Amino acid sequence: MPTYDYLCSNCGHKFEAFQSMKDAKLDQCPECGQKTLERLIGGGAGLIFKGSGFYITDYKRSGYKNEQKSKEKPATATETTSKPAAKK
Repeated sequence: MPTYDYLCSNCGHKFEAFQSMKDAKLDQCPECGQKTLERLIGGGAGLIFKGSGFYITDYKRSGYKNEQKSKEKPATATETTSKPAAKK
């Protein structure tokens, strides 16, 4: 169910109401009691995915984790030191 923003043009009270799309819009202000409420046009909310792993389980390719692990692997001592020159 969506959340609607309302503004009273009489007293300036602004609030949100959580109501069904089928419900009639509110017209009476809870603060001053006048029937001067206006429903504001909102931009809507973005799509929010909560929880861990949504992106990993649904969109990344299967080899992604292995690639990331190999990139994060610290260099070993043999990889960082230079090799001695070969003798003739």
